[in-house]
Amino acid sequence: MNDNFHLDVSYMAGLFDGEGSVYVRQITEKRKNKNPCKVWKIRMEMSMTDKNVMELFHETLGVGILKERKFNNVPAHYKKQYRWTCSHRQALYVCKLFWPHSIVKLHKIEQVIDHYEPDIQDLNDNVIDLALERDTRNV
Repeated sequence: MNDNFHLDVSYMAGLFDGEGSVYVRQITEKRKNKNPCKVWKIRMEMSMTDKNVMELFHETLGVGILKERKFNNVPAHYKKQYRWTCSHRQALYVCKLFWPHSIVKLHKIEQVIDHYEPDIQDLNDNVIDLALERDTRNV
């Protein structure tokens, strides 16, 4: 990764820290012709009216979906709103990128990382070493 990517990621993390949301919840889901079961719902999203910023955010991260939000009965003079979303493993990727730069969303981002951490400890492509970063933050 080049230096511009790291600068962009720190900017995107700050933007997300102020404008984004992280949803981490285990719910009981009813399935067709099956018993209810517990599933994890993990999602990150951010909405803004500035299309250029949202496109830059989406292109820089390279994951998720960017769509124009559709509202019913909105006056014509209201600006269009754009929403970026990602879920599950893509959210893990983004959380690991944003973790060193997050303040407001840090707790939720750590919940996502901690949910997946046992599954990814053996992979060599981790974005950051969480144990080392946690020790560094506590110093």
